[in-house]
Amino acid sequence: MHILITGGAGFIGSHLVDLHLACGDQVHVVDDLSTGQRSNLAAHEDNPDFRFDEADVLTWDRLDRVVGWADRIYHLAAVVGVYRVLAEPTKVLATNIAGCERMLRAARDGGWKPQVVLASSSEVYGHNDEQVLREDQDLVVSTRAGTRWGYSVSKIADEALGLSYAQRFGIPAVIARFFNTVGPRQVGRYGMVVPRFVAQAVRNEPITVFGGGAQTRSFCDVRDTVVALNALANRARADTVIANVGNDREISILDLARLVIERAGSRSTIRDIGLREAYGEDFEDIRRRRPSLDRLRNLTGFKHRYTLEETIDDLIAVERQGLIEEKDGHCTLVRHQSERAA
Repeated sequence: MHILITGGAGFIGSHLVDLHLACGDQVHVVDDLSTGQRSNLAAHEDNPDFRFDEADVLTWDRLDRVVGWADRIYHLAAVVGVYRVLAEPTKVLATNIAGCERMLRAARDGGWKPQVVLASSSEVYGHNDEQVLREDQDLVVSTRAGTRWGYSVSKIADEALGLSYAQRFGIPAVIARFFNTVGPRQVGRYGMVVPRFVAQAVRNEPITVFGGGAQTRSFCDVRDTVVALNALANRARADTVIANVGNDREISILDLARLVIERAGSRSTIRDIGLREAYGEDFEDIRRRRPSLDRLRNLTGFKHRYTLEETIDDLIAVERQGLIEEKDGHCTLVRHQSERAA
């Protein structure tokens, strides 16, 4: 199968590359590397079934040709992360909506109907007070989210575009609403909470909890996420499907901080920071976010492989290794400087 992944050098995209190359598929990645990293794909550079183009899906002049080659397209290219969403509100709308529409238009014009898998988000449920979020519930855009609401608008628009192209032009669409995907290769610099907590705990620094920590989230290991996504796409085939993709175990952010400290054997304390201090803007954070996975399980029989504890342990091990290499590199530099001075 020919697989095109936009944003494929990113966190989720690179794990999809791993999965499909292991399945014997041919994979083409397009990524502008604004948040993705070429190093995420380093293991595949010599694989004849892998190809990479550094390009922006908004302007790339070869998008039509590559879309016409693909049997399945994972469209992950987007502005993500709370810090980036708040800092670049116009880019959120331009990239997330216009990029999606351009890709769908290329699929329509190519004379071939590839399956399109669109990355949506639990953010489309907005400030919803339901204990469990189901796909048939109303989507909510709330101004209580501050300028962050532009991200949920962009994802709702992407869903509407996918459904419209499916209905009007027969392009099968799988709309996956991701719930807090975590795991290897995720970085904390754009506001992702788990890698930030792990980095702080490994260094015995205060763990910074934003907005009190009573808000709850449901975290899913990326290695489970990509398996679920592939299973969903395989099951949907020529049908159009909307499904939550995540884990339905719910935990408060404060309890997450405590869990990371425990797993790391850390001396870190917990420090609460207000949202304005953390993000430079006041907004009302979403209180809870737990998905119903009935549709995913009924369609695919999917079962999770990784617990949150196992994911945290893996991230702690990677962070510690990185810290060792960082210290070794610093010691080597100091030694060389001392030898030159002598």
